[in-house]
Amino acid sequence: MNKHLTYLFLKLNAIVLLIFNQKQAALTKFDQMILLKPMSSYALASRAHVLAQLGDKSAAILGLEQLAQACPDNAAAWFNLGFMLEENGRSKEAESAFRRAIEVEPKMDRAWYGLALVLIQERRFDEAVQALKKNTELQPMSPFGWYQLARVHVDRQEPDEATKIIRRLKGFEPKVAAQLERETGLRTE
Repeated sequence: MNKHLTYLFLKLNAIVLLIFNQKQAALTKFDQMILLKPMSSYALASRAHVLAQLGDKSAAILGLEQLAQACPDNAAAWFNLGFMLEENGRSKEAESAFRRAIEVEPKMDRAWYGLALVLIQERRFDEAVQALKKNTELQPMSPFGWYQLARVHVDRQEPDEATKIIRRLKGFEPKVAAQLERETGLRTE
């Protein structure tokens, strides 16, 4: 069997194994696929995803770093790397990964959101506001960016700006608006 057919056979095996929740066995297939095609974005991404599901976050991060190096123009790879790094308390590295994702795909709203979360953790509120404004511009009906933006305005002692956001949220996410009112003590009536 040639290399390409072997790769496809391993991929099919991995998919079937995942369907039956045999993650460890699927991981072996992804490893074999990577031996055949070391730059395979599918195999590298799938392997990292399964490692994360299995709770091996360090190995998942290493896998995502390999993927990002192999495919430097893959915004999703950089975003996933940033997400895992942020989740593991590695803010500076996460910030770099999110910024690279944005550089590759400026309209990736979730990368803007991830970047904002890292900036908020570092109390870099001015930069976080800019990232959240970009996120909400790209995803105006998602409450997540709006929620974080209101929280940052409260942290910056800008209750009027937070109140405007709460009013806006009442139009499409009243539960989130009510939660913000409870958390911040701000009222919009």
